[in-house]
Amino acid sequence: MSEKFKGFPLETLRFLHDLSINNHRDWFQAHKEIYEAQVRTPALDFIVAMEQPLKKISPHFRAIAKKSGGSMMRPYRDTRFAKDKTPYKTNVGIQFRHERGKDVHAPGVYLHVDTEQAFLGVGIWRPDSPGLSKIRKKIVKDSERWLKIKKAAGFKKNFEIQGDRLIRTPKGYDADHPMIDELRWKDHIAVCQIDFDILMSPDLVKHVVRRIKTGSKYLEFLCESMKLKY
Repeated sequence: MSEKFKGFPLETLRFLHDLSINNHRDWFQAHKEIYEAQVRTPALDFIVAMEQPLKKISPHFRAIAKKSGGSMMRPYRDTRFAKDKTPYKTNVGIQFRHERGKDVHAPGVYLHVDTEQAFLGVGIWRPDSPGLSKIRKKIVKDSERWLKIKKAAGFKKNFEIQGDRLIRTPKGYDADHPMIDELRWKDHIAVCQIDFDILMSPDLVKHVVRRIKTGSKYLEFLCESMKLKY
């Protein structure tokens, strides 16, 4: 475990707050040293600290401490099709995704930090159509296990299911299917909030590891449905 990680400093939130008010390239470039020292560096230290504990949970998820192309998401927004043309994200995003995953739509673990909240998510956000189809088929085939995982006391105590759902019945299923409520989900994400005092403590690593373990069976089920090793 990395001895460098001491928790995210308060300055991380201050930088994100200031960026939300001054979200343009000139300001960011003028304050890039602060970004490097107070945002990127503690995030990379956290990723390093998570590498070995994550391997013990599953050897198929990756904690990659790189400035680009690793577990820390880029600070730049994709504004090509957005009405909001501000260039920078006002949050820190860290994803430990499955080794077979190529992007954020892969099964994984996600840490989100902004000025309003910090949370941990496990699962898969907006899988592609083939992937979502596999998940639905697995839920139908192994419905008892799926419901048992979601209703487990430890899971329910720590996590809340979030994401988008279809209003209509998904193609290929009847409206009165016994699992129709589960089959309408477009995302399969379990989220737990993280207090800022924990975020700013070295104990964040232990806290996150405990929560991942609590959501492990949920994540394992999703990986199995997509024919991925867990």
